[in-house]
Amino acid sequence: MKKTIASVLLTLFTAALLAGCGGTPAAKPAAKAVPKATVKKVVMTYVQAPLNVPSIVEKAKQSFETAYKEKNMPFGYSTITVGAEQTAALASGDIQLLNCVGGSSVLLSAAGGNDIKIISVYSVAPKAFMLFSKDAGINSPADLKGKTIAGPKGTILHELLAAYLKQGGLTMEDVKFVNMGLPAARSALEGGSADAALLAGPLAYTAKKQGMHMITDGTNLVSGLTVNATSEKFYKENKPLVDTFLKVQKETLKFIASHHDEAVQLTAKATDLEPKAVEEMFKLYDFNMDITDDTVKSLKETQDFLLKFKMLDKKVDVEKLFIRK
Repeated sequence: MKKTIASVLLTLFTAALLAGCGGTPAAKPAAKAVPKATVKKVVMTYVQAPLNVPSIVEKAKQSFETAYKEKNMPFGYSTITVGAEQTAALASGDIQLLNCVGGSSVLLSAAGGNDIKIISVYSVAPKAFMLFSKDAGINSPADLKGKTIAGPKGTILHELLAAYLKQGGLTMEDVKFVNMGLPAARSALEGGSADAALLAGPLAYTAKKQGMHMITDGTNLVSGLTVNATSEKFYKENKPLVDTFLKVQKETLKFIASHHDEAVQLTAKATDLEPKAVEEMFKLYDFNMDITDDTVKSLKETQDFLLKFKMLDKKVDVEKLFIRK
C-alpha cells in the first residue's frame, strides 16, 4: 500500500512539474543560423610579380580552392594584374577579393567613390623597388636633372622617384618622366632612349646582377606597401568568406616560415628563377599581414604624394579604409 501511495504521489508531482513548464520539457536553444552567401563564386586576383611568394605558394598548393570547397563555395583566380583594372572589377562585383594591390590603387578607387576596404597587409618591401642607370656617374638627385626616366606612373616606383628627387631639392618637373611598364622601361634603358629606369622584382634583380648601376632603392624613401582588399558590402554580407581568406593567408605565412626551402623551390619554379636568386630577393620582403599604425601612416604619405602630383582628385579619410579586427 505504501508503495502504491508513493507511486501516485510521484506521478502527481511529475505532472505538476510538467504543467508548470508548459506541459513539455524545455527545448534546447536553436543554433545561430549562418548567413547565406550572396555570391555563387569567390573570385580573387592572382598577382605573381614582383616576387609575391605567398600568392605563388597558395596557388601551387591550391590553398584557397581547398578552403572554399569546405565552405561549399566555388573559387577562381582572375588574371587581372593592373591596379586600376583590379579595383574597377572589385567595384563591379566581378572580383570579390584583391590579393595584393598597391596602396595608391586603393586610394584612387576610394577617391572615385568606389566601395573598397583594406582587410590586411600583403607586403612591405622598400628595398625591392629600385632606380637604375647605365651611367655610373649618376649618384645624386642633381645628376638626374633634365634626364629622361622611364617607369610606371602612379605606382610605388613613381613615388620613389619623387621622394628621391625631393632629397636634392628637385621635383618631377626637373626630369622628363615617361610612363611605361617595367619591361618597356628596362628596354628603353638598354636601348638608350631613357637615361634611367624604375624597376622591381626579377627585372631589378637581373639588372643588378648584370652590373647595371643602381642609383637608389626605396630605403627611407617609400614603404613599398601592398595590401589585400575587398568591398565593405561584400565583407558585411559574406564575412565568413572574408574570414576564410584571412585564415588561409595566416596559414600560408606559417607554412613559409616553417617550410622555407619548399616555398623557395615553388617560387623558383613559378618564376623561372634560380633558387639562389629567389633567396636573395626574398630577403627584401616583409609579408607580415598585420595592419599597424605604420601601415596607416604609409598610406597617408602615399595619398600626399598622389595629391601633390594631381593624380588624386580629392582627399579621402585613410583611417576609414581599414577594417581592423
